[in-house]
Amino acid sequence: MPDTGTAAPAVPALPSLSDQAEQLIRLGVPGPAGLSADEVRGFAARAARAAGDTAGTGAEGALLAVHPAAAPASALAPLLRHADRPGFVVTDMPDVDLFTPYGVELPDSPLYLVDGVDRGDRMSDWSPDEALPALTGEGRTPLLLTEGIHWLLQTPDVLARNHCFMTIGSRLRKANGSYDARTPALWISNGTGRDGRERRNAPKVGWCWWNNRHTWLGFASTTGRRTAPRA
Repeated sequence: MPDTGTAAPAVPALPSLSDQAEQLIRLGVPGPAGLSADEVRGFAARAARAAGDTAGTGAEGALLAVHPAAAPASALAPLLRHADRPGFVVTDMPDVDLFTPYGVELPDSPLYLVDGVDRGDRMSDWSPDEALPALTGEGRTPLLLTEGIHWLLQTPDVLARNHCFMTIGSRLRKANGSYDARTPALWISNGTGRDGRERRNAPKVGWCWWNNRHTWLGFASTTGRRTAPRA
């Protein structure tokens, strides 16, 4: 694959699970998802203990996520921030919440953990069709759109110009059983076209074609997903 020649900025580490829980609570995510603040805090505490992280330092580097059935992309995207601009979904993606897990098994829990998240810079200028088998061969699965948004809610600087990412773990199945060629991605708006000048530098939920390549988009992925013990 071609080399873009642009050095990728370092990806910031995730906060501790307890700090992630507090961030979700501050943003108001739990209520609409049918969760209480205590439930979110309790899950994070149990997950940290199960990982042997009794100090809550986040040593395991897991991302705390709310199941997309409880917190859809349309509800999460406006909570994103970049350069003091709120996030948005492109106007030609009104069906964003119909993009569901594709070849990905999620824990049967309203809250779960996403391990080993990676922005996938090494796959920039690959197409989704090329990236998916490569990720599978590495024992990884692509992030869902909602997982990518959760990542940016916790560490906004993961999104950097020329180093943004696709989330091909979410796809839209059409009525005839085939998949829509649009694939979700997260990047930074230039404030052109229908985005509007007021959205320049805002974090953007958009899409790209399944067989197209983009030098500025990697493929975000994970080593696995899990839940926390109940007690």
